[in-house]
Amino acid sequence: MLYLDYAANTPVDPTVLEYYIDQTEGYIANPNSTHPLGKMANARISEITANIATLLQVKPSEIIYTSGASEANNLAIKGLVQAYKDNGKHIISTCLEHASVSGALTYLQTLGYEVDLVDITMEGLVDIAHLKELLRKDTVLVSICYVDSELGVRQPISEIAELVQKYPNCFLHVDATQAVGKIPISLEHIDLLTFTPHKFFGMNGCGILIRKEQVALEPLIHGGTSTTIYRSGTPALALAASIEKSLELVLKHLEERYKYVEELSAKLIAELSRYQKVRINSTEHSVPHIINLSVQGVKAALFQEALAEEEICISVKSACSVLNAPSRPVYAVTKDKKNAMCSWRISISHMTTLAEVEQFLKVFARCYEKLTEHK
Repeated sequence: MLYLDYAANTPVDPTVLEYYIDQTEGYIANPNSTHPLGKMANARISEITANIATLLQVKPSEIIYTSGASEANNLAIKGLVQAYKDNGKHIISTCLEHASVSGALTYLQTLGYEVDLVDITMEGLVDIAHLKELLRKDTVLVSICYVDSELGVRQPISEIAELVQKYPNCFLHVDATQAVGKIPISLEHIDLLTFTPHKFFGMNGCGILIRKEQVALEPLIHGGTSTTIYRSGTPALALAASIEKSLELVLKHLEERYKYVEELSAKLIAELSRYQKVRINSTEHSVPHIINLSVQGVKAALFQEALAEEEICISVKSACSVLNAPSRPVYAVTKDKKNAMCSWRISISHMTTLAEVEQFLKVFARCYEKLTEHK
């Protein structure tokens, strides 16, 4: 079985899993308990949080543990607008966002919030001029992903952040789920940032919301204070430790892994571009880990099925998207609905081998010939 869907999920690094088991066995008490073992666990999770803060260059008090990126995005968006409901009800986002962002915004629209989507250029980038036009005095939130999950386009977050900063009642949320572990990130002028480690060889079931200290949030989950007043629940010490370890490992090898993936990506794009009916939808601003393409006249689900029969795993859009609908990001870039219906995603990592790439290209050639012969 050949796996080319690393943007959806990555296998747990054995070192991370071993560390998780070690921490699970070593700290059995609830960190909120006041007995000696509880205090020991509390001290340990405080140490873990401090280490994560150092890795991300933020303050320990700015880290909120969640069950994943979806919860983190919901807490960031809903928590922020509820805390600042007197400042305005206007929100700006994009059509590139993950379902946990767009779904939260759709929910807020039912509560009377106005949501505008900023235009996307043919390169897949946020149209800065249009963003300037959309920003208003009553804009309370701008939510834009660092890297989107379908095209892999890296957004000019620093430029966006500088613009949002000119509006004192407006905050910037960045979903960095597809960025952390792939590229260097900067949190300068970002008010809220979210990610999950299962995208970079960590474990499922955990995530982080970074809330800059000047930002208030209304909790989604109420109860005890836990590690923070913003998210109640028994602290998951071992999961927090697994985030620490996966971050430590991925940041240590970030540059070398990026270069390796870049080489594989260049080979894939060069070979796929030889086919007359293939269109590469990812742009020059896309990270090399994600390649979005279309085969003219062949719906994405059909090509995915053909590859699956050959034991190759790819994604049609992101794993959390609605099937049998055109890709919104691809349509935004190409303005071609038929092309957006035919688009699918290959996502690779440092674990992808050259032999696997060559195997995929051979299988692709067979599927392409079979599915396009009468079109």
